[in-house]
Amino acid sequence: VQLVESGGGLVQPGGSLRLACVASGQTLYDYAIGWFRQAPGKEREGVSCMDSSDGGTNYEDSVKGRFTISRDNAKNTIYLEMNSLKPEDPAVYFCAAALDLDGDYDCRDGMDWWGKGTLVTVSS
Repeated sequence: VQLVESGGGLVQPGGSLRLACVASGQTLYDYAIGWFRQAPGKEREGVSCMDSSDGGTNYEDSVKGRFTISRDNAKNTIYLEMNSLKPEDPAVYFCAAALDLDGDYDCRDGMDWWGKGTLVTVSS
């Protein structure tokens, strides 16, 4: 599976961005999907995760109510809608996927495939 992110860029505080991640080589239907981020000098952290059944979705506390993860299996694409962006949100954002045949995967257990990331900058 190859994952390619897009949609990053510069946005003002309070603004919005929509990240997309297109998968090739394998359908994402049986995969849990996740978004992660890594800011300069910090460890990579999980932002959001959705299992393959779309029934289980979770978010890192600081993004709850502001970010929304979604997928379009027909387009083999996953999204991260980011609203009300804050100065603490800038980072390289990565999408990832993990095989999830049971439909209950927890992204904290590790991901099988990673994109190369897209940079999000929040500045006035």
